[in-house]
Amino acid sequence: MNDVIQHSYSWLLHFQLYYPLFMACVWMIGALYYYYHWESGQQRHIQNPPQLAESPPVSIIVPCYNEANNIEETITFLLDSVYPHYEIIAVNDGSSDDTAAILDSLCARHEKVRVIHLANNQGKSMALRMGALLSPHDYLICIDGDALLDKYAINWMMSHLLSGSRVGAVTGNPRIRTRSTLLGKIQVGEFSAIIGMIKRAQRIYGRVFTVSGVVTAFRKAALHQTGYWSLNTVTDDIDISWRMQINHWDIRFEPNALCWILMPETFRGLWRQRVRWAQGGMEALLAHGRDMFAWRKRRMWAVCLEYLFSIFWAYGMALVIVIWCLQQIIPVPEWLQVPTLIPGWKGVILGTTCLLQFAVSMLIDSHYERSLGKYYYWMIWYPIAYWVLSVLTTVVAVPKALYYRKRKRGTWESPDRGVRP
Repeated sequence: MNDVIQHSYSWLLHFQLYYPLFMACVWMIGALYYYYHWESGQQRHIQNPPQLAESPPVSIIVPCYNEANNIEETITFLLDSVYPHYEIIAVNDGSSDDTAAILDSLCARHEKVRVIHLANNQGKSMALRMGALLSPHDYLICIDGDALLDKYAINWMMSHLLSGSRVGAVTGNPRIRTRSTLLGKIQVGEFSAIIGMIKRAQRIYGRVFTVSGVVTAFRKAALHQTGYWSLNTVTDDIDISWRMQINHWDIRFEPNALCWILMPETFRGLWRQRVRWAQGGMEALLAHGRDMFAWRKRRMWAVCLEYLFSIFWAYGMALVIVIWCLQQIIPVPEWLQVPTLIPGWKGVILGTTCLLQFAVSMLIDSHYERSLGKYYYWMIWYPIAYWVLSVLTTVVAVPKALYYRKRKRGTWESPDRGVRP
């Protein structure tokens, strides 16, 4: 029995090193294939969207909660869109600041703007539902109340929705606006090297883990067939992504659909955001995991396995850290000892691969945002700061998801939106 435990522990230590190395290679290969197959080969340019054979009307739904400082700028950018037929439905979800008055003023000045007022804070999912149900159109663009949508983005996303009847959603390409602190600068690279690269790679092997909650286009028929956004999850975007794909709707990624977003630049704000993301992923797995055993759902298997392995890696890393700390205080068996948390030459290989991943992703994303190279230096902090953060938030979020599985409908809280430029 002791030999089995020792061998298992040895395999765990190897897994902690080689899993992120393996996934980095998978993401790089997938992203490069996606780029050369769908991006560079077509010589696409943000300001030269594809010509659409038709331009059906679109409803842009903007859920708002206490967005008095941002909503007018968001609506102004939306009104500058070049897509010919659209309306803006702003849903004020029981805001306690001046959001309602600002929205009413915008509605009075612009005929494209409609406003829905909810008396009480019902949560983002309910706000999205109300906007979708009151929309007269078959296509929806959902965008957060503090985000700035590029004027060509609707054209790019609609080109996918019009290309096939089974395309249920198109996720856009969020870009970070808040870059005044170290956390902000690191997140610029993260959204390129991690989030953008993963979405490209996942599209290659069939399914994406989640659309971007800040900017996504939907086919209303797909939303209606899957039951719209769940009211009982902390992340509406992950849940709707899994339910759509389980029901055989396709989700695509459009890197030209740029959307400039605000992100946390304090450790407290970042911690709360990442715990919510991790909890939302676990809630989706608990809600839909049993559906994955069917052969007809096999295209979701890669997404599920990737997520399960990431949870195992996080808990395994937490165990390794705990053992290393304990051996500094009390004697532990020799086979159990962790020589170092920085694994020598293996760590050099892992670090070099990580930097190569950042370089590849920034090279790809430089076609959509210039001057990304100046943020490459700051990415040396990513493995230290964000991998530790990922471990801790996963360890905290999984039991939260299990405990709050039957929780009541969630409401909004104003997030940390960083230091405005």
